[in-house]
Amino acid sequence: MAPITCATEVDRPPDEVFAYVTDPTHFVEWQRNVVSGHMDGNGPRGVGARFLTTRRIGFAKRPVTSEITHVDPPRAWGVRGIDGPIRALVNVTVDPLDEGRRSRVSIAIDFEGHGIGRALVPLVVRRDAAKEMSDNLHKLRKRLESD
Repeated sequence: MAPITCATEVDRPPDEVFAYVTDPTHFVEWQRNVVSGHMDGNGPRGVGARFLTTRRIGFAKRPVTSEITHVDPPRAWGVRGIDGPIRALVNVTVDPLDEGRRSRVSIAIDFEGHGIGRALVPLVVRRDAAKEMSDNLHKLRKRLESD
């Protein structure tokens, strides 16, 4: 299946948008169901770096480890989940608008199911993610434009 994609325009320069949208400590501010997030260790945020996110899934809080697969600031960032039955593949692009005064943020997300996740991805996960994406990007835009 094709990734789920969503985009929004933000009245902030690409470098500010990129720094915010790719920082796991800010995920709780704009992503529904995120309880916490942080980098794993103090090293650089380059390819291979990992971060941990705790998400509310159903009635439980579940830790998720993700690894950065590509990074090209302030333009592109990609991650993949490396544990659990449902692993997200996320690609973020930030395009400059109006000579760099504004930005367009696009997020594409797909999922790999492992074990029970193989059944859950097509039945529940993709549907819920599609509903959540536009709300998340709306919150992201509002948050960035209010600072």
